[in-house]
Amino acid sequence: MRQNWPDSTSADLAFCNRLLRAGSKSFYAASLLLPGEVRAPATALYAFCRLADDAIDDGPGDPATVERLRRRVEDAYAVRPHDHPADRAFSAVVRRFALPAAVPLALIEGFAWDAEGRRYESFADLCDYAARVAGTVGVMMATVMERRSPEVLARAADLGVAMQLTNIARDIGEDARRGRIYLPLAWLREEGIAPEDLIANPVSSPQLARLVARLLDEAERLYRRADAGIDRLPGGCRAGIRAARLIYAEIGHEVIRAGCDSVSRRAVVGKRRKFALLARALMPALADAQRLALPPLPANAALVAAVAMLPHPARPALRIGGVPWWNFTGRATAVIDMFERLGRIERTAVRGP
Repeated sequence: MRQNWPDSTSADLAFCNRLLRAGSKSFYAASLLLPGEVRAPATALYAFCRLADDAIDDGPGDPATVERLRRRVEDAYAVRPHDHPADRAFSAVVRRFALPAAVPLALIEGFAWDAEGRRYESFADLCDYAARVAGTVGVMMATVMERRSPEVLARAADLGVAMQLTNIARDIGEDARRGRIYLPLAWLREEGIAPEDLIANPVSSPQLARLVARLLDEAERLYRRADAGIDRLPGGCRAGIRAARLIYAEIGHEVIRAGCDSVSRRAVVGKRRKFALLARALMPALADAQRLALPPLPANAALVAAVAMLPHPARPALRIGGVPWWNFTGRATAVIDMFERLGRIERTAVRGP
């Protein structure tokens, strides 16, 4: 039998909704089309993670700031959340969905890595970063969609990492102009590109284009792995997640069509192409048991294990409103924004001293 939330929790969720509406109008409008059971907890997660992100970007971004954020997570799990609506709503959601603290703590660790301007020696190191800022989002979304089997969690984390790699490939020039490099340093050395030269003078070159193509190949491999898990999601979420996957992968295809030049231009997917991909998302995908059974990426393994090892909680659904599940066009946009906003895939400039 469905139970109502306490009045205090409902008020906290309403605050998170207002924060969402003020902070991201496009995400707020699109999120209204998500099933209530997904939209409400995702909104609470968004609010808390948004405030954590702001604390890193708008504050000094020092170890003390990161430690305060970690304590807020720990206190939320200890049922003594800080006296803030986002903290209280976050505490209610993570406990109701039995989301292990290791998942949001990993996300905050990824924020910290951005704040310190960390660079990544190998592709495996880059995946460690992507797992924290985006694989975590896939795991959280699967959890609030009531899916916690290791196979589905692994594929959800694959999708988050794939989207993160796509963004990195698209934003090479933008990141370099901000003093940031995400490409593996070992790859840069193989092509004879000095990181500081790329930051000082970001220009497209055949060598850099090869690295962009290489990164997009890795992303495409993960998109194909993620496909195997989408049909294991609830029916009301499936088409939207598939559309998000198709549209995000198309960003990489646009980069390739431009000769892998992501320095002088920023790839976008046009409206006509988006609608074609939305239509394609309605078509059922062929089940791929072999890819579904693949183990998680090493970078995602701890996240998957942390969620999958816990029993599924018995609890009433969390809801703010509700809309028809079949209105998936806006839902697809919402899912894209969900990954971007909650997972910080769209990376903001890290403020320096």
